[in-house]
Amino acid sequence: MSEKSCSAETPLSDAAETLPAPPALGQVEGGCLILVATPIGNLADISERAIEALKTVDAILCEDTRVTAKLLLSRNIATPTRTLHDHNEQDRTPFLIEKLQQGARYAVVSDAGTPLVSDPGYRLVRAAIAAGVYVTAIPGPNAVVTALTLSGLPPLPFMFLGFPAPRSEARKTGFSTLRAAEQAGLHSTLIWYEAPHRLVETLEDLIDVFGPEREAAVGRELTKRFEEMVRGTLADVLNHFRTTAPRGEITLLIGPSAEDDSGAADLDTHLREALHTHSVKDAAALVAGIVKLPKRTVYARALELSRELKD
Repeated sequence: MSEKSCSAETPLSDAAETLPAPPALGQVEGGCLILVATPIGNLADISERAIEALKTVDAILCEDTRVTAKLLLSRNIATPTRTLHDHNEQDRTPFLIEKLQQGARYAVVSDAGTPLVSDPGYRLVRAAIAAGVYVTAIPGPNAVVTALTLSGLPPLPFMFLGFPAPRSEARKTGFSTLRAAEQAGLHSTLIWYEAPHRLVETLEDLIDVFGPEREAAVGRELTKRFEEMVRGTLADVLNHFRTTAPRGEITLLIGPSAEDDSGAADLDTHLREALHTHSVKDAAALVAGIVKLPKRTVYARALELSRELKD
């Protein structure tokens, strides 16, 4: 919604009347692909539009038919289901596009939340758009936005990064790249999903890269009976989950770097000192260990500074 679409002086009902309604599913000619958001935990969170769509399409394309069956059973929806997941999406897409072009109507759902957001469906949607198929969405629950609003961390800007790498070395490399981006000016709340059995290790890696005092939050089992939101520094959150084993669906957030973050200045200071007595390669290797940034990033900056020093 644009800033002008609903001002403080305009009653919500009046604003809604000025907005054109999307076409009803029955009014769309030809095939149609509908991205349907489903509950992230509490089945009561599904919308009336979502229920209508799931009842009227020809088939529901779902990540796991067993998981979706629970939702459909709760709403007496008898529409056939077909699997669409990471392992078969590429192979199934040409067949589905052909059916859509012939007039089929499919809904795409994930196991929980909004399709495509760290879930399958992107290849199919892209192919449908390219083929001229009508694509629409029925919005609804999303764990990222829910956790962000509950975290107490700055809501804008934010960056969602999916799941961190499963292995520590690759995870730290990814985190270090983000830290380097912060030192280059990135100022954003960062959000990931994480598996409960890896949460403690991931928090430890975050501390190694971003420091123990960075503001953080972990949302667990959001919208469910045992919903929990743990807030504090990274050290606080880590201590909590070291003593209380994490369970269920996890959303992990860290706040932006401090306004007075001197990381970029510190990098240049360390490099200038090291370049007086070391080669560019050795200076970069030495400083990379101090500032905990990728060696390639530090080496590139060391090259720039060495040229400046020669000039």
